[in-house]
Amino acid sequence: MSAADLDDLAARAEATRVAVVGGGVAGLVAALDFAKLGFRVTVLEASAQPGGVLRGAEVAGLSVDVGAESYATRGGTVRALIDELGIGDEVVTPAAGGAWVAGLPGGRAAPLPRGGVLGIPENPFDPSVRRIIGWSGAWRAYLDRLRPPLTIGHDRSLGHLVRSRMGEAVLDRLVAPVTSGVYSARPDDIDVDLAAPGLNAALTRAGSLSGAVSDLRGRSTATPGSAVAGLRGGMTRLVHALVTRLEELGVDVRTDAAVTALERDDARWSVQLDAEERLEADLVVVATTEDEARRLLVPVVPTLEPMTTAPPVVEIITLVVHEPGLDIPPRGTGVLTVPGSHRAKALTHASAKWEWIADAAGPGVHVVRVSFGAQGEDPATAQLTDDAAAALALDEASALLGVRLDPASVRGSHRARWVQSQPASVIGRAEHTAAARGAIRAVPGLGAVGAWLSGTGLAQVVPDAREETDRLRRSALWGSPRSQE
Repeated sequence: MSAADLDDLAARAEATRVAVVGGGVAGLVAALDFAKLGFRVTVLEASAQPGGVLRGAEVAGLSVDVGAESYATRGGTVRALIDELGIGDEVVTPAAGGAWVAGLPGGRAAPLPRGGVLGIPENPFDPSVRRIIGWSGAWRAYLDRLRPPLTIGHDRSLGHLVRSRMGEAVLDRLVAPVTSGVYSARPDDIDVDLAAPGLNAALTRAGSLSGAVSDLRGRSTATPGSAVAGLRGGMTRLVHALVTRLEELGVDVRTDAAVTALERDDARWSVQLDAEERLEADLVVVATTEDEARRLLVPVVPTLEPMTTAPPVVEIITLVVHEPGLDIPPRGTGVLTVPGSHRAKALTHASAKWEWIADAAGPGVHVVRVSFGAQGEDPATAQLTDDAAAALALDEASALLGVRLDPASVRGSHRARWVQSQPASVIGRAEHTAAARGAIRAVPGLGAVGAWLSGTGLAQVVPDAREETDRLRRSALWGSPRSQE
């Protein structure tokens, strides 16, 4: 390519105006990848601060994450972004305490067994597994190895597969706490091939579900949730670094800028902010939650269907308590619950999980995050006042940690409410999002990014946002996504 051609591309990029609707990580990453090539970019975030589910707050004098607190390391894409932004030295790994499961018969709790896949054990007679499912559950799970191979390898539903092969105890006490706590989804609705790639094929090879788990682990196949990392000072460091870099590149990052409608006239877009203000753009990227994205997109995308069901809602109550009895973590770094056994779905002992939080809090002071809400149910805190929600979270934390926390020990609390996208591994979700994405991409100059399309978690959101941005850049510069490879 000649110097003249390069000058022409640079001029074309500089003349192209991009509106990114939504300032979560997906929107900020899309804006960054446009701005790095000289496009003129405006980010429009409806709330008072960018970051989406990466949000921090000061609670009792401590700066902590009140949204997502870590990222999955698989794929390396998030770490690459962190390094690109110059904050790689701030990456930290969690303590090795591991998680527990609460809500076992008799109100018991026990450490989740190491290894396994999505809670499915490799050896049901391992003491750490038997402690949770009991002798009868272990013997029932062992029948998996005696089942004929004729029906192996054809089950799509994780719940049905585990129930039929290993029984209810494994499903309810090991698998369901993981899928509910990590994905906010029921095992019956999780697609085996998406949540645990290769498991069905390993079933066919090994002849049993436990053998398939052993096969996968022996092959070092990556599975969701296998490893996480965070940032010293909180994941909001990533947001701050992104915004700083965008401002250095001349991007206009606007907050309290709610977009009310999109319109397309000839070859340009009109982005309506309020009755008085419109922003003209050549390209539009919608980077909001699914309900908001469909509200904006349905009028301009002929084949896109409107949102028909309410998205799942999760509430996280963060407590700062003075309780020296937690200095030696009683139950690892967090607790998952057997669905239906507690009003909370999960707890994270943040000051036990992250050394930087423990250092900031000091001796005897602990940060605990209690999560409410899962698929098909409103959070137990939904109709409560902030004070009542904090009181319920304290009661749940006492039960889940096995240490009575006195209300007088609470130094501060914070309540966060999130609309949560369905995980990509839910049965039918891939087809659902593929149809939506195909409809959106059929409209010139339009793209969409975010967890509702990519799947939840930064390890999926970041590469997806970069791929969609690259598609739109190529189209703007060369007229088609792949015409100038």
